[in-house]
Amino acid sequence: QVQLVESGGGLVQAGGSLRLSCAASGRTFSIYGMGWFRQAPGKERKFVARITWSGGSTDYADSVKGRFTISRDNAKHTVYLQMNSLKPEDTAVYYCSATRSTGWEYDYWGQGTQVTVSS
Repeated sequence: QVQLVESGGGLVQAGGSLRLSCAASGRTFSIYGMGWFRQAPGKERKFVARITWSGGSTDYADSVKGRFTISRDNAKHTVYLQMNSLKPEDTAVYYCSATRSTGWEYDYWGQGTQVTVSS
């Protein structure tokens, strides 16, 4: 099993920045990659960004490209999501996830952290 704990959410004004963290524990050696998703009220959960654990290869949703950066610290088993130039439409609960497979089927999820961007 892998446990994921997110932190770093909060309230920020439009144009501001936040950095989310996701600490993994347990059988972290089994992780192939980690990702961030978000879910706005009344909407489905959507992909935001992902990163492979070893090579650090990244991928982003079009809506966040150029504004968000995903990174990882292997020694700390932690993944970060640096969010800049935040917009009100970025308001959502952000979830961290982890996969053991190259097919990116996510096996583990965090509890979520709220990000609210005011206009």
